[in-house]
Amino acid sequence: MRRGNFKVRLFIGLAVVAFAFIRKCSQEEINPYTGKKQAISLSPEQEIAIGLQSAPSMARQHGGLHPDNRYQALVDNVGNKLVNNSIAKNTPYKYEFHLLADERTINAFALPGGQIFITYALFAKLQNEDQLAGVLGHEIGHVLGKHSNERITSANFWKVIAMGGSAIDLGGVAQQYGQGQLLKNGRGDELESDELGVHFMIEAGYNPEEMIGVMEILKSAAGPNRVPEFQSTHPDPENRIEKIKEAINKYRKAS
Repeated sequence: MRRGNFKVRLFIGLAVVAFAFIRKCSQEEINPYTGKKQAISLSPEQEIAIGLQSAPSMARQHGGLHPDNRYQALVDNVGNKLVNNSIAKNTPYKYEFHLLADERTINAFALPGGQIFITYALFAKLQNEDQLAGVLGHEIGHVLGKHSNERITSANFWKVIAMGGSAIDLGGVAQQYGQGQLLKNGRGDELESDELGVHFMIEAGYNPEEMIGVMEILKSAAGPNRVPEFQSTHPDPENRIEKIKEAINKYRKAS
């Protein structure tokens, strides 16, 4: 009887896993902006809607918008210059740049569809407009790279795999492996966004070398107790600097 039950569970588990893989294959397409093959489940319109819906709560988590309109105008000007001089201009995304009042959290991030944020804590540490362009260019890269879309799709895929695995007592293994894959994908997303940011900086007339200065700021802010790369969604700043130098050489030769 137990053997019969195991066969049923095995059949159900394999069927669920097969369904997950078939669905993932059907979601794969070439990103028109990066040339990268990705499994994505959200349309640009859905990405934009998610970003607009999430933006107010994300701002509230960081103390709301910064009250100084001069600083916000600078962020807008640099962000729009990057968009208008790059492929970003020819996408369906609606780019909006927000300076957050948070004076403690050194961070910048992008929501799907073009909502881009930088905290005042990071903004205040930047030494020039070129470094600001580096930060915003990186975040535009996340939008064009459809990284949130890809990670949402991947997370849903691994949830289904874990569901299938649980039928044969392998759900925990599948979930653990899926988390490792998401970390790996996260580091790849950061490196791709760094490269795109360098490209956008050059196209808009900014000095891409200043992106290295941004990495030094982030490295200093993280301090000696920063999370090891294998436990983090972000690559080590030293590794990012090497890749940024490669990107600078690549796009300078092409221009």
